[in-house]
Amino acid sequence: MRVPFLGPAGMYTLYYYPSNANLAPHMLLEEMGVPYRLALVDREHNAHKTPEYLAMNPAGLIPVLIDGEMALPEAAAICLHLVDKHPDKGLAPPVGTPERSAFYRWLIYLTNTLQAELIVYFYPERLADDEAMAAAVKQRAEQRVGGMLDILEAQMRKSGGPWLLGQRFSAVDPYLFMLCRWTRGMQNPARNRPLLKAFVERMMARPAIQAAHDQEGLKPPYF
Repeated sequence: MRVPFLGPAGMYTLYYYPSNANLAPHMLLEEMGVPYRLALVDREHNAHKTPEYLAMNPAGLIPVLIDGEMALPEAAAICLHLVDKHPDKGLAPPVGTPERSAFYRWLIYLTNTLQAELIVYFYPERLADDEAMAAAVKQRAEQRVGGMLDILEAQMRKSGGPWLLGQRFSAVDPYLFMLCRWTRGMQNPARNRPLLKAFVERMMARPAIQAAHDQEGLKPPYF
């Protein structure tokens, strides 16, 4: 796979693989309605470990956003970059306000806490010496994820919804939706909590969210 560093003029390029962490910035790009194109990174053939891709993201992780001559990895960083580049889209509160601080708080909680634990759940063998230990790691991770989802359910209740920050739809909502989706195979997934269930149903009804799912070829169950 040849990976360009220079994207098309006036257009973002999002390197993606279906159902990876690219889904959050992908949905955000659709919500913003700004020009972009998708570039598939074929994980089945380790395209994310090629020298060309590693030159963009030495961690070998997906996604990467190309903005002109800049290659930006990390899904949360991409989301922050996009809301800063397009403040007119209103997908983050104004800088310096208490609402912006809450926006930072929950985005960082999602990426540093919940997403990090979900990675442990999906890849327990990274922290284990054998299958029995991996199973124990996976079970503990699922328990911890459940507690994190309970915290998010409580935040939905506190904010009064319909979105994580309250009445304002923001870039944290696609991120939360993506991570709720990742729990769909768990014994106690996000959809078991009434407010999170209503949230993911509300998200899935949005045309931008549907478009991103269609473009990535994602099929039900969505969450």
